[in-house]
Amino acid sequence: MGWIVLLVAAAVTLYIMMAYNRLVRFKNRIENAWSQIDVQLRRRYDLIPNLIETVKGYAAHEKEVFQKVTEARARAISASTVKEQGQAENVLTGTLKTLFAVAENYPQLKANENFMMLQEELAGTESKIAYSRQFYNDSVMTYDTAREVFPSSVIANVFKFPEKEYFEIEETAVREPVKVKF
Repeated sequence: MGWIVLLVAAAVTLYIMMAYNRLVRFKNRIENAWSQIDVQLRRRYDLIPNLIETVKGYAAHEKEVFQKVTEARARAISASTVKEQGQAENVLTGTLKTLFAVAENYPQLKANENFMMLQEELAGTESKIAYSRQFYNDSVMTYDTAREVFPSSVIANVFKFPEKEYFEIEETAVREPVKVKF
C-alpha cells in the first residue's frame, strides 16, 4: 500500500514538474518572439528619419506629413505594452503610407537611388515585422491554450502564469485608402 501511495505521489510530482517546465518554455518563447519584433521595429524606426530626409529634399513644402510621421515614430518608440505598441504601429503605418503617397507625386524622387534603397529596406523590414508578429501571436496562442486547459490550468494558477496579449493591428488601418491633400 505504501508503494502505491509513493508511486502516485511521484507521478503527481513528475506531472507538476513537466507542466511547469512546459509553461516556462512557452513563456520564454513568447519573450523571445517579442524581442524579435522589437529588433525589427527598432530597425524600422532607424530607417524612417533617413527616408524623411530624402523625401524632404524633393517635397520641402510637405512639412505636416513629415511632422506626423516623426510624431508617430516617437509614439511607437515610447510604447510600453503590447497593446500600446500595436496602436502606435497602426498610426505609424498610416503616416508612412501618406509619406509614400506624397513621394509618388515626385518623379525625380522615385528615380532617386537612395530613396529606392530606403523604400526597399523598409518594405523588407515590414515583411519581417509581419512574420515576427505572426510567430509571436502563434506563441501566445500556444501558451494561453496550455495555461487554460485542465489540469495544467491548475499549475498555471498556482504558479501565477499570466495571460499574454496578442500583438494586433487594426484591419481598418490596412484597408483604408491613403488620403493626401495638396
